[in-house]
Amino acid sequence: MKLLLIYPEFPDTFWSFKHALAFVGKRSALPPLGLLTVASMLPQTWSLRLVDTNVRKLTKKDLAWADCAFVSAMVVQRESAHQLIDQCRDAGLRIVAGGPLFQIEHDKFKAVDHFVLNEAELTLPSFLKDLEQGRARHVYETDQYADLRQTPAPRWELLDLRRYAGMCIQFSRGCPFNCDFCNVTALLGHRMRIKSSQQIIAELDGLYARGWRSDVFFVDDNFIGNKPFLKDDLLPALIAWRQGKAGIGFYTEASINLADDPALMALMVNAGFNTVFIGIETPDEACLAECHKVQNRHRDLVADVKRMQRAGLQVQGGFIVGFDHDRPSIFQKQIEFIQNSGIVTAMVGLLQAPPGTRLYERMKQEGRLCGDSSGDNVDGTTNIIPAMSLDVLQAGYKAMLEHLYSPEQYYRRIRTFLREYRPPKIRERIRFSHALALLRSFYRLGLLGKGRLGYWKLILWTQFRRPRLLSKAVVLAIYGYHFRKVCQRHVT
Repeated sequence: MKLLLIYPEFPDTFWSFKHALAFVGKRSALPPLGLLTVASMLPQTWSLRLVDTNVRKLTKKDLAWADCAFVSAMVVQRESAHQLIDQCRDAGLRIVAGGPLFQIEHDKFKAVDHFVLNEAELTLPSFLKDLEQGRARHVYETDQYADLRQTPAPRWELLDLRRYAGMCIQFSRGCPFNCDFCNVTALLGHRMRIKSSQQIIAELDGLYARGWRSDVFFVDDNFIGNKPFLKDDLLPALIAWRQGKAGIGFYTEASINLADDPALMALMVNAGFNTVFIGIETPDEACLAECHKVQNRHRDLVADVKRMQRAGLQVQGGFIVGFDHDRPSIFQKQIEFIQNSGIVTAMVGLLQAPPGTRLYERMKQEGRLCGDSSGDNVDGTTNIIPAMSLDVLQAGYKAMLEHLYSPEQYYRRIRTFLREYRPPKIRERIRFSHALALLRSFYRLGLLGKGRLGYWKLILWTQFRRPRLLSKAVVLAIYGYHFRKVCQRHVT
């Protein structure tokens, strides 16, 4: 079997970082981890070719070479997935699809021959057995959850590492919480399932052996879901592994209760973690109660963020407007919270209801669903009829984006963050891409940029006040360039 592993292109979104990647000469932020892991589960006699259309095009030669195509996608990749599947169908390939998009929308992809849904560790073996016997079914699914200690390491050799800004691995699946707008538990359950430390170290060894020397994203939806194992096993193993390996850093996603555990934060920082994404959603207590975000309630969220920053962790944040309890004052409350907390990378979106969530079922019962969730966090759309006037909601949302990502407010937020941030003193590797990014930032942001005065004020302020963090300031300034480009499409 000659197999194409195809990953659709991401549109220009908040997390695509397309405009920032140009500063460092990269094509994509992260590789398709799911396809790389599936590749390790396939028969060794098969010939595999990865086509990540975020870094290169699917060519006629690829299609002529292949017998079959495996396609994996997230909801935000819907349009590109349709286009690629049509190309494969026209080329006469057998098409197999899996991943979050097809999990909830497989009935909308008529050209796909087989859907391997849920977790591939459980459904792929049955498909492969039936395929070999010439009796493969249309849909393979399960209500069981996989044992991650049986999950093989990704096939890193299928990648051209030079095309990516970061790499990614997965330690756990599931989340102990039950936020009603989030489909993580619907897809992966509440019980935290984890890999062993030996598995994680083996995956990192594989990346390091291939020359990777930059950041690695732990894609877990809640990295701290099993604190005892982290403290006693994984983090000490990572600390030992990183000895003598300059350049490797980690970032991940976690819940706000990380701020309650100084020992855990210290271990994470010592293990190389420098950034965490936190789903903060809203500073409004009524809205937190509405969406069952129990872990965020009755807290001083700004103080929590600053504790993490002072521990050496940059906090990225997710925010939502459009809850039933939101009032027109929420837009200014969100702006003040984000500015005061120094969360530079603040992803603000309208509330959407993905299928499988409690919010989706409630909106369905109330007759308030209106179309599909876009999967794009900041495109200004919603698939529910909000309690607030839609015109007021969209106008307030656009005003938030204009304010938060205006050069003046964005650079001010960077300084707020840098005042608090206390990373460990480490010797950074200076790469050509870093020097190139610095020079390009001088040109694009310092000479041509709309907020060039604010850019130079930030550079000078950092050089005199926090000189050790100058590279961090430049990176965040470059991120801001990307965020403004993305937000401008939804504001104008």
